[in-house]
Order: sequence, then structure tokens, then C-alpha cells
Amino acid sequence: MNSNKYGTYKFGLTTASAFVIANMIGTGVFTSLGFQLLGTTNLISILLLWLVGGIIALCGALVYGELGAVMPRSGGEYHYLRKIYHPMLGFMAGWASLIVGFAAPVALACMALSSYLARVFPILNPIMVALSVLSIITIIHVYDVKAGGAVQRFFTFFKILVILGFIICGLAMPVKYQNFSASFSGFSWNDVFSTGFAVSLVWVYYSYSGWNASAYMANEIKNPQRTIPRSLFISTLVVTVLYLFINAVFLLSTPASEMTGQLEVGLIAAQHIFGQTLGNMAGLLIALLLISSISSMVFLGPRVSQVMGEDTRILRPLARKSERGTPYVSIWVQYFISALLIITNSFELVTKYTGITLSFFALMTVIGIFVHRHRFPNAERPYKTWGYPVTPIIFILLILWSIVYLVREDFIRTFVEGKQDVMWMSLMSLLTLVTGALIYQANRWVVNRKINYKLSYNRDGH
Repeated sequence: MNSNKYGTYKFGLTTASAFVIANMIGTGVFTSLGFQLLGTTNLISILLLWLVGGIIALCGALVYGELGAVMPRSGGEYHYLRKIYHPMLGFMAGWASLIVGFAAPVALACMALSSYLARVFPILNPIMVALSVLSIITIIHVYDVKAGGAVQRFFTFFKILVILGFIICGLAMPVKYQNFSASFSGFSWNDVFSTGFAVSLVWVYYSYSGWNASAYMANEIKNPQRTIPRSLFISTLVVTVLYLFINAVFLLSTPASEMTGQLEVGLIAAQHIFGQTLGNMAGLLIALLLISSISSMVFLGPRVSQVMGEDTRILRPLARKSERGTPYVSIWVQYFISALLIITNSFELVTKYTGITLSFFALMTVIGIFVHRHRFPNAERPYKTWGYPVTPIIFILLILWSIVYLVREDFIRTFVEGKQDVMWMSLMSLLTLVTGALIYQANRWVVNRKINYKLSYNRDGH
């Protein structure tokens, strides 16, 4: 971070890991199980789904650790892809991060939080609650970097303690509606290789999104070559274990029929574990946990926009910082995009849109590890991907499998079954890529025109 009169403040391993964990443990784990149960109610199949998601995230984190160590600058995929492939691809990734990568998950987390609160207090207006939470957290991060980091650490540790308490109580207290023996007898490997499993993996991958969080804030981390790989690996491993246990608690404590298709699965499970009154209190705690996720993404997203502003003339205002070092223009731009998505109130559509778009750029980044090693064989690599080349290959194959099946299902439901609304997900993803490319070309035109004007000005002897 640039020095200013308030001094330079950089985060260590603990805070960097807190941002990663907070980014990962958010909306998805407390909402997506209800949609997964539409495909299968088998406990083993669902836990295997979450394990595969954890493997994807862990493999991705190991690769991003190397890229973050060899290219320690904020921006994540935006910075990596422009260096590995071409500035246009990097810009498209940054544009997607601005629209989808952070603004959309922030909106989803605010919507989930308001949905939990509205279920406990029906008098509340979900949209107004979501907008209010978004506004308060945004103001905190606009004010000061150090204050934002302190808020993040507190809420992340609070989140881990609550989840651990939920897991312990869930395993010790409730009547078991499902048991492992019945799940083993009903399990079939055909489920794993089905369209439903691949499509559900998008929901799970969204739940794990954020495993690359510290790569977006490299400029604000102490010793990034060492801290980024460690924070990514430790955080992803911790979250994977927590996800497996908390989903097992949901499934063992609560009849699947009550959670199928429902958004507030955490609240429903809490009511079965603790009873109606204490369950509602637990639901309020889950809502508070989402504040950590919102805070993390409100902090991280503008760091990508800020770097884009530094590199792109027509987006230069995004690079502006306050006296306290906060990229306040980028933060407010992300705020308005998130607010717009909250007003649309389309949770499932925004989630799928987010999942497929982020998956594409993460896929290109992981493939980029092969390209980078080939193009820059002599580059200093403080950290190298563990298990290379198997680790990135596992990530690539699993993500490709999920994307292909999701687009295929979208196509079939639209053109075969005649459900015209579902194709919006693929079209929105494509539109994001196209608009990013157009803005990149517009910036090149502006820059070239200015260069040509200067050359002409000098040639005429002025």
C-alpha cells in the first residue's frame, strides 16, 4: 500500500487468512443445500459433492499460491491473466470481478442475511434490510483500511466459533432422521456422474468461492511471496473440514423434505436442533455470520477495480484513494452494483450467473500455470505448486466437467423443454465477457488517439 500521512498498514498471515475464510464461509453453505436436495437426498452423495468442491478449491489455492508468489501484486485474475496471456483477457477477468466476482456475492450475502432475519421477524422488509447492511459495511471500509481489518478479524473468529458450536450441538443433541447405513445402501456412483451432480457442483463451487481471496490484496500483505500461499492453503483446508461437518449436521438433524428448495436451511436445521425459540436465535447468529462475508468482499473487490484503474485510462477514477488509503471510488462503484442486484431480488439466477463466470476465469488462471512456467522458465518462484502437474489438472478437469454440464442443462431446458427464462444465466455470462472486451478496445482507441494527437502536435512544430 502507498504511504500516506496515516502511515503504511499491511496485513499479516492471521488477517489475510481471516479474509479468505470470511470470503469462503458465507452465503453458499447456509443456502445452497436446499437446491442440492432437489437433485439427490442421499447423505453420502451430498457430502461427496462438498468434498469434491473442497478438492477443487484446494487444488486452485495451491496453484494461485505459486502465481501470487511469483507475481505479488493486487488484482488476482486480472493481474495474472494479463501477464500470462494478453492484457485483454486480464481486463475481461477484472471486469467480471467488478460486476460478478464481488458485487454479486455481496448482494447474495445481503439477500441471504435479510431472508434469515425476515423469517424470524416477518415485519422486516428484506430488501431494505439488505440495503441497510450493505450501506453500513461499505461506510466502514470507505473510512479506514485498519478499521476494516479489525472488523474482519473479529467477525471471522466469531464465525468460526459459532459454526463449531453449531456442529457440536448438532451432532450431540438432535434425533437422527437419516443415518449413514441407509445412505450407504442407497448410494450409487451413477449419481456422481449424473447431470444433477455436475450442476450441483456449481452451487458448491460458489460456496467455496473466495479460496483465492488473499491474491486480490497482495499489495496490502506483509511478505506476500510467503504469506499468500500459506493463507490460501490453511484457510481452504479449514473451510473444507467445516463444510463437511456442518452439512452432515444439517442432513442428520433435519428431514431432507423440509430443506428441499428452501433458502434458509441453516435456520430450519437450527429449529430442529434447538427448538423453535433457541433455533430462531441461532438463525440470528447465522445472519450475523454473513456480515463477515459481506465485509470481506466489500474490502477485496475494490482492490481489483483500483488496479484496473491504475492500468486503464478510461477507468482511471477507480484508482483514486482517500487520505487513509482506501480506494473509495471503487468501493462506491461496487456498492451501487450490489445495491442494483439486491433490488432485482433474483437469488438463484444471480448465483448461477456468478458461478459459471467465476469458474471460467479461475479455469483460465489455473491453465495459466503451465503457460507461465513455459514462457518464464527462469522466473524466481518462492513457492511452487505442490503436486504439480497433477494438482492443476484435477482442477481443470472438474471445473470443465461442471461448466459443460451446466451450459448443456441450460440449453436443454430452454430449447427442448421451452423454459425461456433459464437461458438468461448463460446470456448474462456471455454479455459480461463481451462488454469487458468492448471497454478494453474503447480504452485502446482513446489511448492511441491521444498518442497520435501528440505525435501530430510535435510533427507540426507546435
